[in-house]
Amino acid sequence: MKVEYEVVGTGAPVVLLHGILASSDMWSEQVRDLATGYRVITIDARGHGRSAHATTAFTIADMIEDAVAVLDELGIDRAVWAGLSMGGMVALSAAVRAPQRVRALILLDTDAGPAPLADRVQYQIMSAVAAVVGLRPLVSRIIALSLGPTTRRTRPDIVADWRARFLRAHVPSGRQAIGAVAGREDLRGRLRDIAVPTLVIVGEEDPTFPPPIARAIASGIPDAHLVVIPESGHVTPVEQPEAVTRAMRSFLDALPALVNSA
Repeated sequence: MKVEYEVVGTGAPVVLLHGILASSDMWSEQVRDLATGYRVITIDARGHGRSAHATTAFTIADMIEDAVAVLDELGIDRAVWAGLSMGGMVALSAAVRAPQRVRALILLDTDAGPAPLADRVQYQIMSAVAAVVGLRPLVSRIIALSLGPTTRRTRPDIVADWRARFLRAHVPSGRQAIGAVAGREDLRGRLRDIAVPTLVIVGEEDPTFPPPIARAIASGIPDAHLVVIPESGHVTPVEQPEAVTRAMRSFLDALPALVNSA
C-alpha cells in the first residue's frame, strides 16, 4: 500500500511516525524546528491522515515496509526513525527487523512488550463498539488514554482539537490499526541487540505506557538515554512541544554520524 508523506528541510533524514488515530500533523511543532538542519519526513500511516483507508488487516511489519518504501522512493538508505506509541513500535521493530535502514532511534511513549491480556480485551471491546456505533461513545475514554490530567485540566484547546480528530477518524481503518497494536510482537528480549544511538521520551503522566515502561526500554538498549517530560500524558509532542523538541534536537545535534549524511 502506498502511503502519503511530506518532506521538509535539508540535511540528514529523520522519519517521524505518529500514533494510532492521529496523523503526521501531530508533529507540526517538531517539524518547524527540525527542518532547520534536517530533512524531516512525516508519514501518514496506512488508514490515517491523507493515506488511503485500510479495510483489511495489517501489522507493524507492514508499516515498516511502508516506511522503507518511502525511504527507497526518496533514495535514502538510512535514517533516524522517530515514533510515538504505534509509531514507536514501528521504529523499534525496524531497528530489529531492518537495522541496516536505521541510523538512530527516538522512541516516544511506546512499548517493547506484547499487549497485556487486559489491554487486548479492552482493544477488542472498543473495536467492537466502534464497529456498531462509531467512535463517539468512546471518545472520552480515548481522550483519557491520550492526554494527561494536566493537559485536560489546563488546555481545553488541545482537548477540543483531539476530540475532533478522533471523531473524524475512519472507523474501519482505526479498527485495523487497533488490531496491529494489539498483535505486536514482544521485543524485550531483542533490545540488547539494538546498536544505534537511542533516545527514549515519555510523559510523566502517560496513562497508556507510563514511565516504568519507558525506563525498561531505555535500560534494555545499550547506552540509551531517557527523558521524562513533566506535565504531559501520552501525546508528548503535542502536550509539551517545546520540551519534546528540545530533547529531540539535543539528541540529533549530538550525533556526529548524521553530519553530511543526507
